[in-house]
Amino acid sequence: MAAGKRQDNVLFDEPSKNVSEWPQHANEQVAGADEAGRGPLAGAVFAAAVILPRHYDLPGLNDSKKLSAARRELLYDLIQQQALAFAITQVSAADIDTINIFRASLLAMQQAVDALGTDVDFVYVDGTHCPSWNRRSAALVKGDSRLDCIAAASVLAKVARDRDMQRLHEAFPMYGFDRHKAYPTPEHLEALAQYGPCVEHRRSYAPVAKYLASH
Repeated sequence: MAAGKRQDNVLFDEPSKNVSEWPQHANEQVAGADEAGRGPLAGAVFAAAVILPRHYDLPGLNDSKKLSAARRELLYDLIQQQALAFAITQVSAADIDTINIFRASLLAMQQAVDALGTDVDFVYVDGTHCPSWNRRSAALVKGDSRLDCIAAASVLAKVARDRDMQRLHEAFPMYGFDRHKAYPTPEHLEALAQYGPCVEHRRSYAPVAKYLASH
């Protein structure tokens, strides 16, 4: 997969967080895309893409990192009920190690948009790069705080990944994945030092690679 296209932050004042209200997107289906899980030491990176209708009721919608777990869970269901289309995808830890996390994140977002199952006229992607695709698109820094379609995608990706961390916790309870979500917290690093990595740890990440090099 190509590395993706860097895009400078879009230079305009968004008239609304609802892109359906923008004149330039009149009568267009506009998707938002975001990922979750670039920093953790284990598990897949998740992504989601969402097309919202012109009118929706998603109370408190914002960047998923700014929301409580309970609010995210509520919005997770509401988004899926109200969206014109949505998709959630993941790229495995093994693939992350093969192609690196940057490419894996772009791949996951590309797969999510491709999985929407409908025509997409424009895509707003959270971050500084869009996947290398033949789509009208733009990358927005802090897009999950600026556009509701990206915020909705961030919620779906975050909740899906958190649920997967619960699954990994049940399979490997010694690491505490249910608490730190595989981020490199002191608890996680202590467990890694004591037990070594499991099959879901990302071998290319420095703390895991350091352990493997010394054992």
